[in-house]
Formats: sequence, C-alpha cells, structure tokens
Amino acid sequence: MYIVQIASECAPVIKAGGLGDVVYGLSRELEIRGVGVEIILPKYDCMRYDQIWGLHEAYHNLEVPWYGAAIYCDVLCGWVHGRLCFFIDPHSDDLFFNRGCYYGCKDDNMRFAFFSKAALEFILRTNKRPDIIHCHDWQTGLVPVLLYEMYKYHGLDNQRVCYTIHNFKHQGIGGVDILWATGLNRESYYFEYDRLQDNFNPFALNLMKGGIVYSNFVNTVSPHHAWEARYSDISYGLGHTLELHNYKFGGVLNGIDCDVWNPEVDRFIPYHYSSKNLKNKAKNKQALREQLWLAHDEKKPLIAFIGRLDDQKGVHLVHHAIYYALHRGGQFVLLGSATEQGINDWFWHEKLFLNENADCHLELGFNEELSHLIYAGADMIVVPSNYEPCGLTQMIGLKYGTVPIVRGVGGLQNTVFDRDYDQDKPLEERNGYVFYQTDYSALESAMDRAIGLWYEYPQEFQKLVLQGMTYDYSWKNPGSQYLGLYDYIRHK
Repeated sequence: MYIVQIASECAPVIKAGGLGDVVYGLSRELEIRGVGVEIILPKYDCMRYDQIWGLHEAYHNLEVPWYGAAIYCDVLCGWVHGRLCFFIDPHSDDLFFNRGCYYGCKDDNMRFAFFSKAALEFILRTNKRPDIIHCHDWQTGLVPVLLYEMYKYHGLDNQRVCYTIHNFKHQGIGGVDILWATGLNRESYYFEYDRLQDNFNPFALNLMKGGIVYSNFVNTVSPHHAWEARYSDISYGLGHTLELHNYKFGGVLNGIDCDVWNPEVDRFIPYHYSSKNLKNKAKNKQALREQLWLAHDEKKPLIAFIGRLDDQKGVHLVHHAIYYALHRGGQFVLLGSATEQGINDWFWHEKLFLNENADCHLELGFNEELSHLIYAGADMIVVPSNYEPCGLTQMIGLKYGTVPIVRGVGGLQNTVFDRDYDQDKPLEERNGYVFYQTDYSALESAMDRAIGLWYEYPQEFQKLVLQGMTYDYSWKNPGSQYLGLYDYIRHK
C-alpha cells in the first residue's frame, strides 16, 4: 500500500502541537509495517532545517493554477528522521510561508488553500498515484474537494481520502475568493448547505466541513472525542454535518513515539529506569529538584503540569492545582507557555509571587529537554482540560510511571481509568484518577485522593504506578486501525 500524507506539520521539523507528532509517529509506524509513505508539507522559513537530512530540489517550477494565472513553486525533498518529506516552496509576492510563523495570519485560509492545490498538482505532475491520501485538520480540508471536483478528471480518479480532525475549534472559514483562486469557481454550487457552506454563516465557506463532506472516511483522534463531536457542542457547529455523514465517521486513538518517550532509553534524563527498576525514577526526582532549585524533601510528593496555558487546557484549574498541591504539603512544577497575553501576564505574576518558594517552580516557555526530566521526576501529573481530543501528556505520564490526574473528556477518558471508581476495569488495571466537572472541588477531590494514597499507602501508590506503566499507548494499535481504515475505503 502507498500512502501520501498532506499536512501543515510534521515533528520535529514543523511542530506547533500534537498534529506534528501524529503525522510523524503514524508515518513511522506505517513504514515499519511495510507501507510506503510520503509526506507533503509547506516549506516554512521558520521550520527546523537542522532536522532535515539531504534537502535537495525534487521538482523545479511546478506550475500551480491560481486566480486564472499561475504561481510557480519549487518542491524540495529531504528525510526527517527517516521519513521522506516534500516541501512546497511557492515563488509569490504573497510570501505564503515566509512569515516567521506557521499560523496566525489573517489570510491563513488562502495560504493553506494554495498549499492544498499545490500538493495535488505535485502529485499529479510527478505521476504519484497513492492508494490513500491522508489529510489533517482544516488546513487540508480543501484537498478532497479539489480531488473529487477537479483532479479526478485529470488522472487522479482512483485515489481515496482519509481525513483526520485533530481540533474542531479551528475550521478554516473563508469567502468566495477561495473558489476563484483555486479554480473551483461555481459559487452557487459550493455555497449549498450540503457542500461547503458554513452551517451558521450562509456567506462563508467552511474548509473543515468540505473535508468531512468529500472524504471517504473522517476520524478524530480518540473514540470518546468522536462521540463528543456528534452529541455535544465540542464540534463547534459541525455536529449536524457529522450526523449526516456518521456512516463514515469514527475515532482512532493517537499513540506516542516510544523511541522518544521511553524512560529506558530517554537521552534527556540522567537515570534510565523501567517498571523492574523504579529506584532510578527517584534519582530523576532528585535531579529535577536540583535543576529547579526545589527543596530536597522525600516526604513530599511532586506534582506537575506540562502543556499550553490556555482555555482548552483548563488554565483556571491549572492555577488552582498549584496552590492546592502546596496546601496539601506537596511540590509543584509547571512547564508551559501561554497563548494569550492576559494568561501570560497572570502566570508571570504567579511566577514572581512564588519565586522564593522552595516547593514550587513555574517555567513559562517550551523546553523539550526539561519536559522529559519532569515526566521522569514527577510523582503525578495534572491534565484538567476543558476538552482534549486525545492528549499525549497522560500517555507519556503513564509510560514514565507518573500517575495522571485528568478530567474525563475526549481521549483522557479513553486512556485513564480511575483507581477508586472505574467500574469497567478491575482494580489491577486502573491507572490514575479522573474527575468530570470543571469546578475547583472536583479537581481537589481527585488530587486529594491521589496525594492521600501517596502519603498514607505508599506501597499501593507504587502498585498504581506499575499498573500504569504496563499500558501500551504506542503507535502499534493505532497503526493497525489506520491500516484497516485504509483497506476499507480503498475497496469501497
């Protein structure tokens, strides 16, 4: 089988969030299973060129029709940690991908509409004929539209599309100019409700909706989040569209790269360990305390948060968790960067206020190396998200023997099973603590149970740690599921 992934990210060369990890991790797993995989990406000026080996020109002057004329692109080729990637570099005064950022521009919808068009043009002109084109998020939602309304009449008539939605919050809302730029043109046709018209704004096109309508299969990144998308407001207005297309919609849980996230081989932690040798986890806890100038007190549990500081991640509960951990005699380490100025100012205020507290450290920013040491050194990790399509933090925590305390939403509910109350799992298969409401009392209840077990029943706490470490959240199972999906839609 031959797969082409079209995406706006691929870790570690282009990474703004979990999307990049998924594109890389899934591609690697598929290749291990003997599947041919190529990845098509934009060539951003700010991507990590040091993570690409053998970058060279693969196609010169690719002509991409645009607004009745054309924009010429060079397509570069290189290997990102073994993955074959093609980078589209348009020569345009619009400087689509030369802006020092991946997202956040006012014309993002046009930038990625062009990328979608250019990716298909590249596939067509180079005679690539993949069995499956796998697209990701709103940035590539236009790919199946262009494929089935245009490119199938020019030689891409046997290709099938799997469309993965990582985050419903961002959907790619645009206007009629997208139709004229890409050559789709027919306004009245695409502005129909059962095609691209936004469900709530009749004067807007919704690129994510286009991906749902035109793809052969649509999935989100955990089974429970797929349920939430259909039956709650978490789909941000696309619930009815998902209901109309429910026969081709489901959820596949993400995985983690166990070559990167593995305490037995992790190059960023000073002491390797496994479930058979947990003593070295305690040594990493000591190393973390030394690095962050925390008090050395073995009578105190160390609780952590790693992630973005924004509304999605339940930032008000993150803030409360800091002070509740300190109130219960524990220590707290936070590693995260804010996505809004107000939240950034709030946490800088807290950092300055707690700066002299030997039981707390707030690291405001992103530090890959430090994140590994925190996972290895912490006893518990808090994930109080308002919504979480999948979540990697809790899976990594389990792998590192760090007990997760999570809110029961999305993929968190599919991966963490409450030690005290989960009736669907026997006691020996439970691996953390779960709460469901978004108020302080719910968070405190779960943290209190976890911290209480650590203080009062240390052997039971260690047993819980070991039970969590037995879970396999690698790409092995998701890889099998995606292969099943590919095979299903290839033979439809």
